[in-house]
Amino acid sequence: MSDLLLVRHGETEWSRDGRHTSWTDLPLTVDGEEQARALRPLLSDRKIGPVYASPMQRALRTAELAGLARPQIDADLREWDYGGYEGVTTAEIHRGRPGWYLFSDGVAEGPAAHPGESPEQVGARADRVLARIAPQLAAEEGDVVLVAHAHFLRVLAARRLGLPAAAGGLFTFETGTVGVLGTEHDRPAVVAWNARRL
Repeated sequence: MSDLLLVRHGETEWSRDGRHTSWTDLPLTVDGEEQARALRPLLSDRKIGPVYASPMQRALRTAELAGLARPQIDADLREWDYGGYEGVTTAEIHRGRPGWYLFSDGVAEGPAAHPGESPEQVGARADRVLARIAPQLAAEEGDVVLVAHAHFLRVLAARRLGLPAAAGGLFTFETGTVGVLGTEHDRPAVVAWNARRL
């Protein structure tokens, strides 16, 4: 079984400031571009198979700078739709909703085009991605790489490990880092997390 490499995009202005960012299509900061470039040697040491990326420019630019040429765009890799919490920090949310926790409570309803998603809805998207790449992981023709966003990738990691979507809250995911999901005794396992070198 090939490894599954999860790449979180480099820093943006909003990720730096702790603002929830889903559909707002922000570019990488200068530091974010450096983070993405720094992944190139880490990834160049691996046999890379199919590469998929979120359609957002922060993910696509990260893939480019990390040396992952021409990723296939997969809309299911977009970030958790934060609905009414788009652009808002957790501290700001807590002022009106003390104790709020994304992975159990979901988000406030947003505009019609972006109503928000529950943890279960994000988990369903992650399951679709995992089902599509399962044959490629089994083919053992190189690592499968997903370049996307922190909260979505945390849910996807949980689902790959057989956990509920809400268990994504057990993982943190820094900008410009890699998580590696492999196997141990034919069962999915975390091999590396928040890695800048392997």
